[in-house]
Amino acid sequence: MIYELNYDEMHLLDAEDLGEGGIAEAYEELMPEFIKLVKDPAPIEEDKDGENTVYSVTSQGRTFPIYSPDLEDDEGQNWGRAAHALFTIVNMQLEDQETKLYAVNGGNELGGFFLTLSQYEDAKTTNSEKSDWPYLVKLEHPSYGHLFP
Repeated sequence: MIYELNYDEMHLLDAEDLGEGGIAEAYEELMPEFIKLVKDPAPIEEDKDGENTVYSVTSQGRTFPIYSPDLEDDEGQNWGRAAHALFTIVNMQLEDQETKLYAVNGGNELGGFFLTLSQYEDAKTTNSEKSDWPYLVKLEHPSYGHLFP
C-alpha cells in the first residue's frame, strides 16, 4: 500500500513562530504523538533575554543559538535555525528508531510528520513536485533541506 501524506494530520510548526521564541511550545504540541515513540522525552530549556536580542535552546547537552547580535539574520536565517533546532532535538531522540520527524513546506507554512523510512519514500513517489516532498531539516541556508522548484 502506498502511503500518502494526510495534511489534516500535519503538525503546524510555523518557522516564524519558532524563530520568535516558540520552540518549547511547538515541542509540547508534538508530545501526544512523540511520547508514543519516546518513553521519556528530553526537556528543552529556552534562554531568552529581556530585550529580545538573544534566543537559544538547549536539550540533551546541545545548545542551538537561534538569534543574537553575533549571528547573521538576513533572509530569515533565525527561522531556519529555529526549525533546525526543533527537528534536530526531536530526531536526536529517535536516532535508533525507524520513525523520524520530517518537515514539509517551509517558512510560515512549515509542518511536520512523524514518518517511517518507508512512508517517507512512498510520500515522495505520490508527490510529483519535489517541493512537496518531506525532508530532514539541515542547517544549510537558504534551503535548510527543502527542495525548491
